[in-house]
Amino acid sequence: MKVSVIGTGYVGLVGGTCFAEIGHEVTCIDIDQNKVDILKNGESPIYEPGLNELLKRNIKAERIHFSTKYDSLKEAKAIFLAVGTPSKDNGQADLTYLFNAAEVIAENLEDNTIVVIKSTVPVGTSVKVRAIIQSKTKKKFHLVNNPEFLKEGSAVEDFMRPDRVIIGHQSDEAAEVMSDLYAPLVRQGNPIYMMSNISAEMSKYAANCFLATKISFINEIARLCDKTGADINEVRQGISSDRRIGKHFLYPGPGYGGSCFPKDVKALMYTASEHDMRLRIIEACEEVNDEQKTYILKKMKAHYGELSGKVFTFWGTAFKANTDDVRESASIYMARALCREGAKIHYFDPVASENFQSIMDTDIDTKGNVIAFNNKYDCLNESAGLITMTEWREFSFPDFDEIKQRLKLHVIFDGRNLYDTKKVQDLGFTYFAIGKRT
Repeated sequence: MKVSVIGTGYVGLVGGTCFAEIGHEVTCIDIDQNKVDILKNGESPIYEPGLNELLKRNIKAERIHFSTKYDSLKEAKAIFLAVGTPSKDNGQADLTYLFNAAEVIAENLEDNTIVVIKSTVPVGTSVKVRAIIQSKTKKKFHLVNNPEFLKEGSAVEDFMRPDRVIIGHQSDEAAEVMSDLYAPLVRQGNPIYMMSNISAEMSKYAANCFLATKISFINEIARLCDKTGADINEVRQGISSDRRIGKHFLYPGPGYGGSCFPKDVKALMYTASEHDMRLRIIEACEEVNDEQKTYILKKMKAHYGELSGKVFTFWGTAFKANTDDVRESASIYMARALCREGAKIHYFDPVASENFQSIMDTDIDTKGNVIAFNNKYDCLNESAGLITMTEWREFSFPDFDEIKQRLKLHVIFDGRNLYDTKKVQDLGFTYFAIGKRT
């Protein structure tokens, strides 16, 4: 099947490349010529495990193409809208790019094309997109919502082996085409759920906000464990064995970040406000998460008293492992807070350093006070404490003797609960974690 994808961001690039991998002929379109040139050379502008290999293989097989032009839309059976929908200051999703893309589609549309909204959009957006296209063309088309459920760091695997595929539609013809498109990915029996466009839009937001709520819930329970002496690892075992609760998203840390959860939580709250309703659980989820980003700072102040003049080391700056995404990462908020206290930051991240440094160099609080290192041990020199911010695998089993030799003060603030409490304390470290009995 011939497929066009408008937008080569995270969703569009992963989706387009994976569609090519299962045999479809894909053209990815972006207005950024430099980005298109990079992609034509077989290089991904984002870090995602496995993506570069798929990209090179499908370019060589001529199953995927990149362009700044819209010629491919006239031949495509399905056109995917995968443009950004960032948050405005009030939390509302900014649909400017989506609506602009809808107008371009209308100008290049052929009869019976399937127009697929892949971007995360507020409930009711499909109605607006349909109206935009209908206002500019008399051609018959089918509008589908097909939300993505990709996790950064495992997006290729998630796309190729989806838990489920959601198709929001109003026509059986569109449903059949979408079923054919995804057929190679659901041969193991994972379901394709057919529903209305509006229900598909709501499903995406409901899923992400529920997962965000699980993260905030376990973080708040971890705080209570710190107060009472309970151990969050033991508590997690005690509750996650209940099949009604499950094991996922119940690991305490510095809060959720990235490109999805923060903006989706805000967008769903805004949608509720448009209908004269408050989502009080979601509001509390966001409030807890905002506090969690700098929760470790409270432990640092209690331990040191004065932070001014001290150097601290971050291991990791990405919002999670296996990605170079630092959007809404707790490391940004912690760096700002520490620098305001007069401290300086050394840090190492395997892939996210460039993205993190670009933010640090333009922030009034952190500029000149945050230094990147190419080695996780070198950045410990002269440091008054190590802070684990991202759960990269290489941080899980370090050489503690090397850490002890490098640190000026033998203190670890384990923001990801990576280490065995007794082991690090027996080695002579002062150890702080989140919700663990220390």
